[in-house]
Amino acid sequence: MIKDNNNMTTSEWEIMRVIWTLGEATSRQIIRVIGLKTDWSPSTIKTLITRLKNKNYLTDNGAARDRLYTPTIAEQDAMTDTLHQTINSMCAMCVGDAITTVIASTTLSQHDILHLQDTLTQRLPAAPETVACDCMPDNWED
Repeated sequence: MIKDNNNMTTSEWEIMRVIWTLGEATSRQIIRVIGLKTDWSPSTIKTLITRLKNKNYLTDNGAARDRLYTPTIAEQDAMTDTLHQTINSMCAMCVGDAITTVIASTTLSQHDILHLQDTLTQRLPAAPETVACDCMPDNWED
């Protein structure tokens, strides 16, 4: 589970995506892959790796050379936790529209769409007719 004060930056996500894809990676591998995608210097990439270690998203094997980095959180867990944190910071009344907009502009497979449809169909009977705004406490005018 991601701690609120340890959110990954967009740049850190780029590093983690490489490591998640490879399963584990040396800094040399990470630098090579990130270098193909960005114009970041090796020192910038190493700084991001250090930040991810300090945030406990990565561990390493302790080797002096060819240090091997391994993620401490699964990619799907990190994605789910980050989405939950983002949604929980929004007005509850507006979340549905935001999700709809994101779905409309995101490339999804047919399997993904069918899965979403099934999930929504299952949720529909128990869903409230409307969702109230939760931006202000009930007694804010007192």
